[in-house]
Amino acid sequence: MGKILKVNLSDGTIKVLPTDMEIARKYLGGKGYAVRLLYDYLKDYERQGIAASDIDPFGEENVLIFATGPATGVAGFPEPGRYHVMALRSPLTKAVASANSGGKFGPYMKFAGFDLIVIEGKSDDPVYLEITDGTAEIKCAKDLWGKNTFDTTRILERRVGKCSVACIGPAGENLVYFACIINEEHRAAGRTGVGAVMGSKKLKAIVVAGDARPEIAKPEEFKEASKQALEKIKQNPVTGEGLPKYGTAVLVNVINNAGALPFRNWQSAYNEKADEISGETLAEKYLRKRVACWGCSIGCGRATEVREGPFKILNTEGPEYESIWALGNDTGVMDLAAIIKANHLCDELGMDTISMGATIACAMELYEKGYVKDEDLQGLDLSFGNAAAMVEAVWRTAYKSGFGKYLALGSKRMAEIFGAPELSMSVKGLEMPAYDPRAIKGIGLTYATANRGGCHVTGYTVAPEIVGLPEKIDPLSYEGKAAGQRLSRTSHASSTQL
Repeated sequence: MGKILKVNLSDGTIKVLPTDMEIARKYLGGKGYAVRLLYDYLKDYERQGIAASDIDPFGEENVLIFATGPATGVAGFPEPGRYHVMALRSPLTKAVASANSGGKFGPYMKFAGFDLIVIEGKSDDPVYLEITDGTAEIKCAKDLWGKNTFDTTRILERRVGKCSVACIGPAGENLVYFACIINEEHRAAGRTGVGAVMGSKKLKAIVVAGDARPEIAKPEEFKEASKQALEKIKQNPVTGEGLPKYGTAVLVNVINNAGALPFRNWQSAYNEKADEISGETLAEKYLRKRVACWGCSIGCGRATEVREGPFKILNTEGPEYESIWALGNDTGVMDLAAIIKANHLCDELGMDTISMGATIACAMELYEKGYVKDEDLQGLDLSFGNAAAMVEAVWRTAYKSGFGKYLALGSKRMAEIFGAPELSMSVKGLEMPAYDPRAIKGIGLTYATANRGGCHVTGYTVAPEIVGLPEKIDPLSYEGKAAGQRLSRTSHASSTQL
């Protein structure tokens, strides 16, 4: 779109800057451009005598960036619906904050006229940012503060009309370290606490709307390239059949059978009952229909409902594979209805399901081994497999109620407080996702080297090691895994979704 929006919430200034095409080409994608901008900010702070380690994740110096890639919002291109969110420092890890999401916010940000939105400073009072057809305005959000993500989204949609809303819930407002940013009610920029950074700035939401469209430089060549890519997606058994039919949760049985599905806070990596929470079971018992992000040909999203019982919930979405694992297998909860309810609460309150489930699982092992006492839990029974306690722990975390004040810190800090830091399954403080490197050696390399910590999307070696995309490599070998990371970057979008 050729424009970047820069908003300073401290002084209320709004600037429109040109997209630097040299940077856009050299640092490809929204994440690439955002990383370069963060680097420039760090250099500028360095010249002012401010070291990176001195930047408070909740302070004015932290910068929050929403970024799209060149193909975001381009009709006809394969899977063009994602956007990226980054910040200089994550409250959870103190490293770079990085998260991405699907839905339609990324395309609508382009339609509003901007490639990136850069948020500096912090507001004294709750505000939201409304961006329409190339113009932006900071508006009062006092009436929205305290509301969940669903209410916030629907109120702003009624005010603006056809738009997309990215917002935080009570978890972001309360500075839960792994709070996320939610768009379309169930799409999440989930990891590293970007929602808490947004909350620290008193920024409740960003609304984007407009009629602009990206221009194609070479329409005929673009059409042919898109056609070839879409054909590959259709012909591939994962993207053409598995994901549309069962969603990302198709991986539950696949990864479990490979001995790589962490169980009960990683105490083992195989669960004989894993099929009870698999994508196949989800489709059979709880699926209403498929849901696709903007322009996506795969449609791996799941519209679900629990029609009866203590975890009854109607008209929800998900859970994805990672969420099923974190809230289910990792906590020992083999009740899909409870997992669906907990996932819904995470979306409603605005929390990363991976860190939430993994932190509950860590608390369960702390309790099992006697580090956490009954009096610490204030009535919760955090035994492995306790579905009701797992669901209860989710909302307690968002409001820092009772034991929730410890869960809200993430597993690393919580485990340190209770004297057993080794029970936090994390790297750089970011909880590792649903792949055990004891059975998938390449993903261990990814966890160890990813700049944001325990991350599977930096180099998703599960694709070549387990799924065989774009070619099969031995998951138990230590050799060639750096090359496997390069292979995985060409196929990650075909295999799973954050």
